[in-house]
Amino acid sequence: MNDLIPLILGMAAVTYGPRLIPFLLMSNREIPKRVDVFLKCIPAAAIGALIIPGVFSATPDMPMAAITGMAFTIIFGLWKGGIIIPVLGSVAVTYLVLLSAA
Repeated sequence: MNDLIPLILGMAAVTYGPRLIPFLLMSNREIPKRVDVFLKCIPAAAIGALIIPGVFSATPDMPMAAITGMAFTIIFGLWKGGIIIPVLGSVAVTYLVLLSAA
């Protein structure tokens, strides 16, 4: 058991290091405009990578539920941004459409 503590601490340092180093190096610098624009595209790309491939295979009997959930994600994501609320909202909207059809 005592051999695991250094292993856990080492894994924590290796995991935390790559997150801490850029924060420390970039804390007093301004991010270039092109990099900032690129970073703002990541939530939309993540939503696309998470939702679009499986959107129609998730509800094959009712594609309208999938389309409604995807539409909510696109509209809310473009309107407010972020990733958590659009994804959770699309799940809720799809569920409500499936529930109303049953």
